[in-house]
Amino acid sequence: MREIVLDTETTGLDPLRGDRLVEIGCIEILNRMPTGQSFHRHINPEREVPAEAFAVHGLSSEFLADKPLFAHVVDEFLEFIGDAPLVIHNASFDISFINAELDRMKRPPIARERLVDTLLLARRKHPGVSNRLDDLCSRYAIDNSRRTKHGALLDAELLAEVYVDLIGARQSQLILAAEVRDVRAGGYGDMPRRQREVPLAARITDEDRMAHRAFVATLGDRPIWRDFLEAA
Repeated sequence: MREIVLDTETTGLDPLRGDRLVEIGCIEILNRMPTGQSFHRHINPEREVPAEAFAVHGLSSEFLADKPLFAHVVDEFLEFIGDAPLVIHNASFDISFINAELDRMKRPPIARERLVDTLLLARRKHPGVSNRLDDLCSRYAIDNSRRTKHGALLDAELLAEVYVDLIGARQSQLILAAEVRDVRAGGYGDMPRRQREVPLAARITDEDRMAHRAFVATLGDRPIWRDFLEAA
């Protein structure tokens, strides 16, 4: 299954009061594993970046002045995310900014049914404690030492790792890896086989069994393979 882990940086907290996007970062994961494909753009917000926002992400008005407008990257962004579920930490925040930008261009909004909110997942799994991204990285022993400031692409990369732990997929991957690893250090030996929870239906019919018995009966009391068994 293809999913997109997404994060944004903005000029403030409320798109209804004129705050805008300044950065989008997306990571593609397939069957809960990063594929190496990403989408990352800095965006000219067409307004000044307040000091409070600059202190969070370090993106100044001067730095963003020559960056493309959201309208110039929207098609590439929408093509990258496609119709995949969007994995976002505190999804209502990020999606409100993205949908506000889409609304300015009279584009359809991104449906909230597509969202996987890792903050809600974390609160259900770890109630009563802080579940910020930094807290989750610490809880799951994920190295976030590069995160001196917020950054959309880096945060999406960290969130992709957190997400795998949150839903228990990393443990499943470790179990599967253990089951298919060769049992001998030298690389030889039988491979442990996973057992199906529901056995496959038999493909041999009663007619096949009767035909086989009839064939064996034609071989007589002393079929040739008995000589090889006795010799062994």
